[in-house]
Amino acid sequence: MTSTETISTDMQDSFRKDATLDRLAERFNVAQFVSFAPSTQGPLQQFCRIMDLPPNVMFDTIDAAVQALFERSGEGSVNIRSFSEHRSQSREFLYGLRTLDEVIKAVKRLSAEGSFTIVNETIDVSDGGVSGVCMNGLVEFRPDATPRGVEKPGFATLPHEWAKSIFTTIYGFQPDIDAGLLGRLEFSLHPSPRGWKRAHVVHWEFGSSSDIERSADPQWPNDFSRMVGDKVYGLLIADAIGAPVPKTTVIGRRVAPFSFGQDTGSFERWIRTSPTEQVPGKFTTLRGWTDPFRLLQQEDPSHLAIASVLAQQGVPALWSGAAIEDANGNLVIEGTAGSGEAFMKGIAAPSHLPESATSAVTAMHLKLRSSLGPVRFEWVYDGRQLWVVQLHRGTSFTNGTTIVPGDPEHWVVFEVARGLEELRDFVSKIPSRTGLVLDGQVGLTSHIADVIRKANIPARMGGAS
Repeated sequence: MTSTETISTDMQDSFRKDATLDRLAERFNVAQFVSFAPSTQGPLQQFCRIMDLPPNVMFDTIDAAVQALFERSGEGSVNIRSFSEHRSQSREFLYGLRTLDEVIKAVKRLSAEGSFTIVNETIDVSDGGVSGVCMNGLVEFRPDATPRGVEKPGFATLPHEWAKSIFTTIYGFQPDIDAGLLGRLEFSLHPSPRGWKRAHVVHWEFGSSSDIERSADPQWPNDFSRMVGDKVYGLLIADAIGAPVPKTTVIGRRVAPFSFGQDTGSFERWIRTSPTEQVPGKFTTLRGWTDPFRLLQQEDPSHLAIASVLAQQGVPALWSGAAIEDANGNLVIEGTAGSGEAFMKGIAAPSHLPESATSAVTAMHLKLRSSLGPVRFEWVYDGRQLWVVQLHRGTSFTNGTTIVPGDPEHWVVFEVARGLEELRDFVSKIPSRTGLVLDGQVGLTSHIADVIRKANIPARMGGAS
């Protein structure tokens, strides 16, 4: 049996979607597949890429071809895509078929209707990897979706080299996505080897790139930052830029443990929780080691709020604090001596910082801003090196003593000494058209101010009026 038996030359030339896949497989790792063309004798095998077998090996029967695919499918299931002679877009798509009989019946039915079919292995897109598109120097991607998932909101966007660096850090291998520098590449990345070449990156489509010029605009939260943790994602961005981040091991719910960052020279360890999205000051940070799995169970029994736990090298802190850009774009630097937990929680007021610390923070801000635009970050200074311990993008509403601007009908006073958790509860119940006055000394960059900004409630420092 030959692949061209009873198939017209016009039909071969007019469609050839499976031929395109065959050419893609000559260069890249693709999902294992076998394709069939319609004919008067029934489905005829066309192309084939199955692990441990020669390219385009011809089977004696349809059953033998599909059985070989089933035996090598990691998920134990296959999909069927169908196309017509005059319509290259999919006609019918069947997902997750698990028995030989239902696949054979479907291929024969579609063939009788005049459809080409491609039977390919099912590949789990919710295995902790990502799918996306690489083109014109940028990579758009997300977990739990096919490459076309970037057509919906929530995907991540990074410059090509940042994406490769972060993927290498998390998954432990350099992803084969450089073809995206030469054209438009649709890909999926997997923690376990997949596809006919048993590689970690599966290539789904490759073609010429569009003329649309776009620059990467890294924004988070996104679906990927939610998967690895908001704090983790920000630190990965900082590390990719080249900012000093303390050596960090991430223990995640959905990805295997991985490490990144630089040696601080300290043998002390801190444990930090990384929620799916930033919740200022709510989840635990501990000095010293504790059981990360017990911590996850205690803090997040639903498994929905915290994405990962960070085991991070300590920094011999002389000064610690945070920096934000106010509503006018001015840099606001605050901090205190030591490790700074009391300051960030609003328990201690900011201290006068030495020139060496403010200069180091200013230089770091310029470095981060040149790559990301307006940023806010938490920092620790050891006397010679400034370390970034949390990073986010954007300016704040804050201007002078006004934390969030507004003209409410009423003002209520909150005593800062009552603490962060009482404030969190207080702002969740505050009546509409009501503003907040903070009674007590607190930093504009502290978690107290962060909670108010996140709630977007008009607020200011000082006495009641």
